[in-house]
Amino acid sequence: MPGVELSTGSLGHGLPFGVGVALSEKRDGNRSRVFVVLSDGELNEGSNWEAFLVAAHHGLSNIDVFIDRNRLQSLTDTESTLAIEPLEQKLKSFGWQVVTIDGHNHSELTTVIERQPNTGKPRATIYNTVKGQGVSFMENSVT
Repeated sequence: MPGVELSTGSLGHGLPFGVGVALSEKRDGNRSRVFVVLSDGELNEGSNWEAFLVAAHHGLSNIDVFIDRNRLQSLTDTESTLAIEPLEQKLKSFGWQVVTIDGHNHSELTTVIERQPNTGKPRATIYNTVKGQGVSFMENSVT
């Protein structure tokens, strides 16, 4: 099967599922890569932090996690709900290879996907974005 798409919402099940797939692929000797896209609001869920630990523990260098860091969630900003900063340092301390980029720069994102070296660790890309960028009544608004 070329891919499995899963819409898991804000409950934090996407990363644990992706880690399970990456672990299975690694144990089967497959060279496939697993890609998981998360919002920063999803990082309020403990199951994601457990999955970050499991991925590093098993050396899952075949998983790439992309975190949309727009700093907003359903009713307010992410840091008011539950502070996750310093995010990059936290992920590194969990054993991940981490890079932070401008999420509105598509060539930067392409470069990360195609050229980020494999260090034997799982990879996380934090891409800083502005919710609703360029749309005056939506930009940086939770409503």
